[in-house]
Amino acid sequence: MDETFSLSLKEVKQDLVLGIVECNKRGLVQSAKWLSELNHGLSDVAVKTGAGKSFENLFAGVGAEEYDDYVLAKSYFDVREYDRCAHFTRNCASPVPKFLHMYASYMSKEKKRLDNMSDNSIVNGNSHVKDFSDLLTTLRTEHGQRKLDGYCLYLYGVILKKLDLNQMAVQIFVEAINAEPTMWGSWLELAPLVTDKAMLQNLKLPNHWMKQIFIGYTYIELFLNDEGIKIFENLQTNGFGKCIFIPTQLAIAFSNKRDVDKSIEIFQHLHEMDPFRLDNLDSYSNLLFVKDMKTEMAHLAHKAVDINKYSPETCCVVGNYYSIRADHHKAVVYFQRALKLNPRYLSAWTLMGHEFMEMKNTNAAIQSYRQAVEVNRRDFRAWYGLGQAYEILKMPFYSLHYYKAAQQLRPYDSRMLVALGETYEKLEKASTALKCYQKAYNVGDIEGVALYNLARLYEKQNQIEKAIPALLRFCSNENAIADKSSLCHAYMTLGNFYEKNEQFDKASHFAYKCLDHEDTKREAEALLKTIANKRQQKTAAAASSSSAAAGTPGADPEGDSESGEGKGKASDMDLEEVEMDESNVGRMVDMVMAQDDMLVENDEPEFQLEQAAELENSSLSIIMEDGSDANE
Repeated sequence: MDETFSLSLKEVKQDLVLGIVECNKRGLVQSAKWLSELNHGLSDVAVKTGAGKSFENLFAGVGAEEYDDYVLAKSYFDVREYDRCAHFTRNCASPVPKFLHMYASYMSKEKKRLDNMSDNSIVNGNSHVKDFSDLLTTLRTEHGQRKLDGYCLYLYGVILKKLDLNQMAVQIFVEAINAEPTMWGSWLELAPLVTDKAMLQNLKLPNHWMKQIFIGYTYIELFLNDEGIKIFENLQTNGFGKCIFIPTQLAIAFSNKRDVDKSIEIFQHLHEMDPFRLDNLDSYSNLLFVKDMKTEMAHLAHKAVDINKYSPETCCVVGNYYSIRADHHKAVVYFQRALKLNPRYLSAWTLMGHEFMEMKNTNAAIQSYRQAVEVNRRDFRAWYGLGQAYEILKMPFYSLHYYKAAQQLRPYDSRMLVALGETYEKLEKASTALKCYQKAYNVGDIEGVALYNLARLYEKQNQIEKAIPALLRFCSNENAIADKSSLCHAYMTLGNFYEKNEQFDKASHFAYKCLDHEDTKREAEALLKTIANKRQQKTAAAASSSSAAAGTPGADPEGDSESGEGKGKASDMDLEEVEMDESNVGRMVDMVMAQDDMLVENDEPEFQLEQAAELENSSLSIIMEDGSDANE
C-alpha cells in the first residue's frame, strides 16, 4: 500500500456528493451520514453544483411508471414502516425501488429480530435464519445471473455475514466495493472480516481514494496502530484535516497504544468542533474513567443526557459515571438500557461484564462477556474478562483458553502475557510461565509485575541466583510500584540473600527499607539483629586472629602492615560494589535472560504458546454453552 497516495480533492468532493444522493435515495442513512460528514470537512473545496451530475441523478434509477410507488414507499421507509414500504415496491423492477424493496424487507426482519433480542437479552445470529431465507434465495439467484448492482451486493453481503458465511461475505463485499466504491457501508462491513495484515493486502480492492481510509481503519481494527496512525496523519496533511472521522480514528489508535492523554486531547478538540455529537462518546468516557477524571465524567454525562437521553451512547456514558462512583447496580441498569436500545452494542456488553465482576456476580459476568464476543469476536476485553471470570471459579484450563484468545488479539500487551503466565503456573507448567513473564517484560511491562512474577517463580524453583537480578530491576523504580506488599517481599528476599552471602551493607540497606511497612517490620528488625550479631562475631574473629598473629614469635611487622592494607582495599571494594550495584542491575537481568534464551527465541512476529492438552475444543464448546456448569 502506498501511504503517499495522491488525492484530487475536487474528484473526492464530486464522488461524495454523488454518493450522498445515491445513499439517500435508497434509505442508507448511516452511509449517507458518514459521506456527508466527510463532505463537510472538504467545505473549502469548490465543485460545480446546480447542473451537476448529482442533480441529474436525483431520480435516476427510478422508472417513470414506478415513481409514485417509489416516493410513497420511501416516505414509509423514512418513518420506519418497513413492511408498508416493501409492500408498495414489491412489483418494481428499476434499480432504486427494487433495492428499496429488498432493503425494507431485510430491515423489517432485522427489527423484529432485534426486538426479540431486547426481550431475551441474548445475541444469537442464527435464531432467525429462516426469516432471511426468501430474501437470500432471491439475492443468490440474481447474483448468479449478474443482475445485482453494488448496493444490492452490499445487502447480499450483509445477510451472508449475519448467517456467519464469512468467506462468501468477503467475496461479495469486494464485488460490491468494486461496483460502488463510494458506498461506505460495504467497506465498513468488510473491515471486521479481515483477520490479519496479509489478508488485507491480498484483497482485490479498487485503486480508489476510499481504499486509503479503509486500510487505515482496518489497521486500527487489527490493533496495528502505528500503521493506521501513519495513514490518517497523511490524510490530514492532504486536505482531510477538517473531516471529523479522521481525528476520531487517531484518538482510538492512541487509546489502543495507551497514550491516554493524547487521545483525550483529540476527543476534547472534537467535542469543541461538534458539541452535540454522540458518536464514540463512550470511548471518550472510558478514557476519562481510566484517568479517574470524575468531574469531567459528570459534565459529560449531563451533556449527553441533554442531547439525547435515550441513545445507547448516552446510557453507556451515564453507566460509566455511576461505575466510577462505585455505584455498580445503577451502572448495570444503564448498560441494560443501552442494550434495550441496541442489543448489538458492544461497549455495553463488555462494560456490564466488568460491573458484574465488581459485584462478584461471576456467572452474570460470563454471560455478558459471551454476548460481547458474539457481537464482535475481536473484542479482546471480553476474552480477557472471560479468562478472569473462570480464574475466579478456579477453572484454569478454561481460563487459559480465553487468555490465549485475548493474547492472540493483543500479542504485545503485557497484561495478557502476565495472565497467561499466572495460569500456566497454576497448571504447574513453570517453563512456559517463565516464557510468558519474560515476553511480558520484553514487550514493555504495563503493570510492572512481570519481573516480580519472574523472580518469584525462580524462587519457587530454588534458583535464587536468577531471581536476584530480576528483583533488583523490579525495585529500581520503587515509586512506580503500586503493590507495596510485593515490593516489601522483594526487599526482604534481597536482604536475606545478601545477609547469607555476608554482604552486610547491602543486606542492611534493604532491611531498613522494610521498616517502613507494618507487614515486614518485625521480620526486618530480626534481620537487622542477625546482621549486627554476625558483624560483631566477624569483628571479634578478626580481632582474635590479629592478636594471635601479633603474639606469634618472629612475626614480621611489615607483613602485618601489608595485611592491614589489604583489608582496607577489600573494604573499599565492598563499598564500590554497593555503589555499582544499581547501575549494573540491567546488565545482570540481561545476563540471566540470556541464560534462558531458548525460552524466548523464535517468538516473533507472533508469540506462540503450547496448547493445553487437557482442554479439548469439543468438550469446551459443550460445557461452556451451559451457564449452569460455571457454578460447578
